[in-house]
Amino acid sequence: EKCGVPFTDLLDAAKSVVKALFLREKYMGLSLQSFCKTTARYLQELSEKPLETRGYAEGPGTPLPADAPVHPPFAEQHPYEMWDPKTMPADLGFGLKMVDGVVHVYTKQDLTDKSTELDLPYPDLQEFIADMNFLMALIINGPIKSFCYRRLQYLSSKFQMHVLLNEMKELAAQKKVPHRDFYNIRKVDTHIHASSCMNQKHLLRFIKRAMKKHLDEIVHVEKGKEQTLKEVFETMNLTAYDLSVDTLDVHADRNTFHRFDKFNAKYNPIGESILREIFIKTDNRVSGKYFAHIIKEVMSDLEESKYQNAELRLSIYGRSRDEWDKLARWAVNHRVHSNNVRWLVQVPRLFDVYRTKKQLANFQEMLENIFLPLYEATVHPAQHPELHLFLEHVDGFDSVDDESKPEHHIFNLDSPLPGNWVEEDNPPYSYYLYYMYANMTVLNHLRRKRGFHTFVLRPHCGEAGPIHHLVSGFMVSENISHGLLLRKAPVLQYLYYLAQIGIAMSPLSNNSLFLSYHRNPLPEYLSRGLMVSLSTDDPLQFHFTKEPLMEEYSIATQVWKLSSCDMCELARNSVLMSGFFHKVKSYWLGPHYLKEGPEGNDIRRTNVPDIRVSYRFETLCQELTLITQAVQSEELETIQEEDALTITSTLSTH
Repeated sequence: EKCGVPFTDLLDAAKSVVKALFLREKYMGLSLQSFCKTTARYLQELSEKPLETRGYAEGPGTPLPADAPVHPPFAEQHPYEMWDPKTMPADLGFGLKMVDGVVHVYTKQDLTDKSTELDLPYPDLQEFIADMNFLMALIINGPIKSFCYRRLQYLSSKFQMHVLLNEMKELAAQKKVPHRDFYNIRKVDTHIHASSCMNQKHLLRFIKRAMKKHLDEIVHVEKGKEQTLKEVFETMNLTAYDLSVDTLDVHADRNTFHRFDKFNAKYNPIGESILREIFIKTDNRVSGKYFAHIIKEVMSDLEESKYQNAELRLSIYGRSRDEWDKLARWAVNHRVHSNNVRWLVQVPRLFDVYRTKKQLANFQEMLENIFLPLYEATVHPAQHPELHLFLEHVDGFDSVDDESKPEHHIFNLDSPLPGNWVEEDNPPYSYYLYYMYANMTVLNHLRRKRGFHTFVLRPHCGEAGPIHHLVSGFMVSENISHGLLLRKAPVLQYLYYLAQIGIAMSPLSNNSLFLSYHRNPLPEYLSRGLMVSLSTDDPLQFHFTKEPLMEEYSIATQVWKLSSCDMCELARNSVLMSGFFHKVKSYWLGPHYLKEGPEGNDIRRTNVPDIRVSYRFETLCQELTLITQAVQSEELETIQEEDALTITSTLSTH
């Protein structure tokens, strides 16, 4: 009666959707990532087992008065000076060994004694592939597709009705709030790459300044011969005066559409990879000095704007074991830190390139280079002091590359294990994600035992390529970036809605690469209630102003006619999705932000009216009630049938 489809269709769809949500809950709980509290509550009614996720300690919780300032008090001392080798956590003397692509931890250095292995959980490969196959079958099931499509259409129409009835009330509620408006609420750029976080004019000015001040500094080694900055530019026949935004040529143009290779080339100023190495790399002849300076200038701009924050992505490639220590040393030595910034570490899926160049023997070697240093820094912090310190400011991991590349393999039980993956083809997307997730899960449990903070997985997912990328993302990622292909998969889109999975969307970036702006599904996702936020991706390539995040909001608002309430809702979503600490979020969103519905909203901080938050909460509860009640009613009928059979057989016996 409520959903306009035959009861049998509703029943089949509800059972499948509930099973899919249980799968996600299982993988989030296993890896100590967070799972939507409202959804968990409804699933709890159908399950006996309580869920353990990363969560945050709530209790009477943050001792914040309701009128506490929005700016959390940060330590005045620089965080990279707040440690002393004597006060470092103790070394545990544990042994580490990667077996079949996953790190195993032993309480002794003797790795042959199985009895000393710590029992740290990670996902079973066979079970993972079976779960993935179930979801793949689910998203192409005709009746379930129809059911989910109808529910999504209903959610869109319901939101239009909500806007017609409540738009003026929402606006009036916002006007009543003293001091607060869209400009001075917190917003987080949840998807931005550090190597392109500055705009093109900023980079140009920085290069010109470096050419004037540091001409005689040795910045590069070519065939064993050292070169100064002056000599590098002389080989290009360029002076500081010649440089302009046009000669820099880092902005994406119409030629980059569906050409990720041309887009990647735009990272090279003036088309020269040598300049990229000098100015936007952390590991080079000048120890990443120029890159650190320009990042600090970007951080300074964020601090000046006060209400804008970013989660910058730095790369770890997995070519050698010392990459992590070099990156941490760069951050600590150059004091690259800001209270407005958190780090994510992205792993480019480039195994095929390294294998072709004979830099790696097999895929397991790449996994060892990425994960073993993290385990060592957790088990023996004093041996990796900078890395231990740097990891305090890292939220999690990202998997990044061109998703539209053809995949020559399908991830199944016949796929070679990482130690046996020696061919030059790249492993499929889901293969990368499984092994990143498995190693992160073990690492999280080890870090939890030591009292350190845990990590999350937030990959690029669903920007292009096959739909199964979004299936892997649904299973193992706390949030994803892009998610464009959800518009073509109603079952997955409905699941992402019910699980409230964060989606960081970058319409300007997509407009230059994969999908023109007016076809971007962001306004549709927002109206249906998916957890979406706006992000910039690569200001160097796509934006023109000093405040790229505001530029992104401004264009989205003009093109899609977003209301002030819509903009504030997107900003609130971005803070909820971000990896900033619980204490900081409770200053920005209010001390009770973890509570469900309007109880968790403080309009004096978020500028989002309770009417909007109530609507979102009630709508989600109605959808969850619909599917869980259908499952419960079937269980009830089954129990009644079993009781009837028991009574009948008892009577016949008598």
